[in-house]
Amino acid sequence: MSDMRNFVLRDEEGNEHGVFTGKQPRQAALKAANRGEWTKSKPEIIRLRERGTKKVHVFKAWKQIVKAPKIKPAWMPEKISKPFVKK
Repeated sequence: MSDMRNFVLRDEEGNEHGVFTGKQPRQAALKAANRGEWTKSKPEIIRLRERGTKKVHVFKAWKQIVKAPKIKPAWMPEKISKPFVKK
């Protein structure tokens, strides 16, 4: 049995737009953060509501360009964008 949970992305008005899946809210928030063009100096507020509940998880999210790991596949570029979230 899978422990995956679904989280719905909400905007400031409460409209729900996309669904992100993860075992934890942070995992779904990282997936949502990877879609935006936010920086650490200007983070975005991500609100994720867990499906089946009224609980809303709020994260600050941004991306940074970092060097790729030393052990990487051949197709991976030298610099990658890495998402960050903070509850």
